[in-house]
Amino acid sequence: MRIGDVVIGGSAPLALISGLNVIESEEAALECALTLQNLARRHGTPLVFKASFDKANRSSHESYRGPGLEQGLIVLDRVRSETGLPILTDVHEPGQAQPVAEVCEGLQIPAFLSRQTDLVSACAKTGRAVNFKKGQFVAPADMQLAVEKARAFGARDVMVTERGTSFGYHELVVDMRALVEMRRFAPVCFDATHAVQQPGAGEGQSSGQREHVAPLARAAVAVGIDALFVEVHSEPDRAPCDARCQITTESLDRLLGEVLALRQAAVESTAELSSPRDA
Repeated sequence: MRIGDVVIGGSAPLALISGLNVIESEEAALECALTLQNLARRHGTPLVFKASFDKANRSSHESYRGPGLEQGLIVLDRVRSETGLPILTDVHEPGQAQPVAEVCEGLQIPAFLSRQTDLVSACAKTGRAVNFKKGQFVAPADMQLAVEKARAFGARDVMVTERGTSFGYHELVVDMRALVEMRRFAPVCFDATHAVQQPGAGEGQSSGQREHVAPLARAAVAVGIDALFVEVHSEPDRAPCDARCQITTESLDRLLGEVLALRQAAVESTAELSSPRDA
């Protein structure tokens, strides 16, 4: 599948999907995108820039949601025009799909909305790539139905992103078997930052365990994925949403070096096992 000119899946290189959890300002979004672009170039990694114009599922009505559709698309359009990067953003309502598709190469269906048929249909019919965040309540194999739904409505480029499964109250757990299961029917991305979220565990907001981002990312790459999703912030603890889940670009730089080495080792190991041996 493709998001813009970035090929994801098959024998393509590991893609990086990274950016802001939510747009705070036009300047901050552009600065983040340029920093990530330079980082990805150094590592030789294809990059899709992600940022949300609205966080529609905040725990409290007092929480920051973002600039909204109209202003958010202005910001994302500037990022795209000045960097040339393909853009991925969340879509929450069917009526948002077409306006977003006019600016962004990828439409992301949030986890809690991953089974909403009208939303899936609207996103699929735009012709843009569709990225499903796997619902925290959905079995990995059942995401095949969501993928088939999108394809039935005309989507050609469909991906599934693992972001953890509800495990009691205020906790998520990542079952690495899900990556293998879902990769049988679609390219798979691993969301290393949302996977460490502790939903609702903060005071009127979610908490998280940032220290587990890198270990889970390394494990996912070792198991086998097609893209890695990581949200960054210049000052993670001051981020207006999911502060405890995000990492700095410096941390991402180190993490990319680690996961790309793991990816290369896995490729070489597979090639060695599949090559003919002398009798």
